[in-house]
Amino acid sequence: MDTLNKLKFLNARMNRRKDPMDTHSLARYWLEHATDPEILSELKELTAPDKAQELEDAFFQELSFGTAGLRGVLGAGTNRMNIYTVGKATQGLANYLVGAFDEPTVAIARDSRNKGELFVRTTATILAAMGIHVHIFPRIEPVPALSFAVRELETSAGIVMTASHNPAPYNGYKVYGPDGCQITSEAAEAISAAIALVDPFTGVKTGDFDEFMEAGVIDWIDDVVLDRFLDAELANSQDDPDAADVSLKLVYTPLCGSGLELNSRLFERIGVKDVTVVPEQKEPDGNFPTCPYPNPEIREAMQKGIECCERVHPDLLLATDPDADRCGVAVKADDDYLLLTGNEMGILMLDYLCKMHEKKGDLPEGAIAVSTIVSTAMIDAIAERYGVSIRRTLTGFKYIGEIINELVDAGHPERFLLGFEESYGYLAATHVRDKDSISASMVICQMAQHYKLHGMNLAQAIRALYEEYGYYRNKTVSISFPGAQGSTKMANIMEGLRERPLTEFAGRTVVDVVDYREGSAGLPPADVIECRLADENKVIFRPSGTEPKIKAYLFGKAASASEAKATIEELETAARTVLS
Repeated sequence: MDTLNKLKFLNARMNRRKDPMDTHSLARYWLEHATDPEILSELKELTAPDKAQELEDAFFQELSFGTAGLRGVLGAGTNRMNIYTVGKATQGLANYLVGAFDEPTVAIARDSRNKGELFVRTTATILAAMGIHVHIFPRIEPVPALSFAVRELETSAGIVMTASHNPAPYNGYKVYGPDGCQITSEAAEAISAAIALVDPFTGVKTGDFDEFMEAGVIDWIDDVVLDRFLDAELANSQDDPDAADVSLKLVYTPLCGSGLELNSRLFERIGVKDVTVVPEQKEPDGNFPTCPYPNPEIREAMQKGIECCERVHPDLLLATDPDADRCGVAVKADDDYLLLTGNEMGILMLDYLCKMHEKKGDLPEGAIAVSTIVSTAMIDAIAERYGVSIRRTLTGFKYIGEIINELVDAGHPERFLLGFEESYGYLAATHVRDKDSISASMVICQMAQHYKLHGMNLAQAIRALYEEYGYYRNKTVSISFPGAQGSTKMANIMEGLRERPLTEFAGRTVVDVVDYREGSAGLPPADVIECRLADENKVIFRPSGTEPKIKAYLFGKAASASEAKATIEELETAARTVLS
């Protein structure tokens, strides 16, 4: 019996033998066994008679471990991120690694999230107690640096303590495979089965972090790894030789996260000297005091940067999210600053990279760009212009990483031009297998220099592409469903769309419904429903894999900007009605 099937069997047998606990029983069990003072204090509050709903939300389920690992609100309970849920997950991961690798090793990083350092030390100690060699970044570092380190150090797995761009109350535990990609569905299933067998209080091995450091079972990752990472980024430069002497004025914000160190070094090395860092968002701070939702998609998060731009008048504003895998851009447009969408940046980057390769005469034969089923259709038109193929994947950058792996295995990594998601994730190289704001920042700056040479900024550049290819518009409607009741409602909405498929949407006939739950277009099964409309526009419904939300992705195209805007507004109204 292989490792996965053995874990499934043991998990099923254990679940048959155990009587399920209700939330009150679970809370009492935690009160009896927890030793952390902060957790104990919160548990006592949760068990008060007037806290029934809060208790239910904290214990109604265990944090789900999937291909994105764990993510949840910090606090006490099985449905929260704390040293016990992290310990349980780590023990399960360790058991899986010991069964799957002869001498497993793990690399660990964290961003600026609250409790990140505590979770790193907890995780490293448990792994070390299992005889697993652990390498830790001594400072906060971006996700792409961890993905690179996994490959560079040839570890069996990687872990990042991050909740990406979620609000301050969140943290998470993201796991990577030995290829530097987020783990596969099969690995996630096996790890999840192993986690389910672990009691968070009696089943977790432990030890002393400092003693493991002295013994060499835990060590710090040397800065030379970061040097090699930056060298690899620069090796993929696609600057315009004609724009080499164009000076670029930049405002940058790491949004109180992990991007400042490496992006600052990158800007210096690509010759972008005039950089102003937004002072209110420069220092790492897991409370994110200036942007309660530290997401560069949202204007509130970019507002301090925009205010800085009004003082220094740069060519562009660049922001990276807390774990620095995503980045966003704002540029002056008329009397305001325009936030370019993730789709627009993907469009600009693909066109620019193709243009530079064509200019230099080195566009690879069989070149491909990779995006997701929920990203803009405009890239298909651009790719056709340059003779580039487009591959579509499910949402999740690990799928883009898997396509890179296929190209590398076939001996043709040079065919990969760009991978991107509409949610502000980009990758323009093959030495990393996840979203990479560092390489994206390089391309964006070089692209801005190219357009500045021609008297344009990036807002004018995207307008020119719309005029050439048509006005494609996209919008994501995201509705939150928190807590136990919200989880049930989300499931009911998706089942309702399956049991009673839409025949009309926003006054348009639905001509086809694609349910990805059984797999479609050669893609793995996913909880996604796509409705194609009579006018070639469409809407896609998908629950988030990391947040209690359902998202509706809207696709519109028209002959003019005003018509495209009106189309998206009609689609948005209909989507909100469906999700209400």
